[in-house]
Amino acid sequence: MIRNIVFDMGNVLVRFDPDRFIDREGIKNPADRELVRRELFQSVEWAQMDMGVLTEDTMEPIVLPRFPERLRPQVSRMLRNWAYPREMMPGMEELVRQLKESGYGIYLLSNASVAQPHYWGEMPISECFDGELVSAFVKVIKPNPVIYRLFTEEFRLKEEECLFIDDLPANVAGAIACGWQGIVFHSDPEELVTKMREKGVNI
Repeated sequence: MIRNIVFDMGNVLVRFDPDRFIDREGIKNPADRELVRRELFQSVEWAQMDMGVLTEDTMEPIVLPRFPERLRPQVSRMLRNWAYPREMMPGMEELVRQLKESGYGIYLLSNASVAQPHYWGEMPISECFDGELVSAFVKVIKPNPVIYRLFTEEFRLKEEECLFIDDLPANVAGAIACGWQGIVFHSDPEELVTKMREKGVNI
C-alpha cells in the first residue's frame, strides 16, 4: 500500500525551463541562446552544483569567461536567480494539497544545489511537505541508487510504501529498481491523477 508520495521538484512542482529564463533576460540572438543553454544550463558545472561539488559562488568564475562580456551580467543573474519569480507547474499545488488532506506523507527528493532551501522555503506549497532531501547536501544525485536508500533511511520509510514522481524516466526507473513505485510526470496533472489511482492512491 502506498503511504508516501515523493515528488521531484524541477518540472514537476516548479517550472524549470531555460528558454523562459533566457527570455526574461531579453536574449534574442539564436547563437547567444544556444550558448547559454550549452555553457550554463547544460554544463558539467551545473551538474556539479546538484552534486554539492560547486555552489553558485564557486561556479560563476568558472563559467562566466565562456561568455562574451555583453552577456555576462545576464548569465550571472540566471545562475543566481532562475527560481525568481517562481512558477508552479499548473495544477500541482492543488494536487499536493489534496494528497496531504487525504493523509499521505508528502516528501521532496530533488537534484538541486545548496541554494534550494532559500527559494523552496518561500513557496507556500513547501508547508505541505513532511521532509525534503536535496542532492547537494548528500553529494549524490538521482538516479544513483544510493540517494533512494539515503532517503528512506532518513525518513524511516518503507520502499514499497513510497510512490516517486519525476519528469525524467531514468530517475523513476532508479526508484523502481530500489523497490519503490514510480510514475513519470508528463506535465499533465490529470494524467498523473489517473495513474496514481491505478496504483491505489486515494485521490
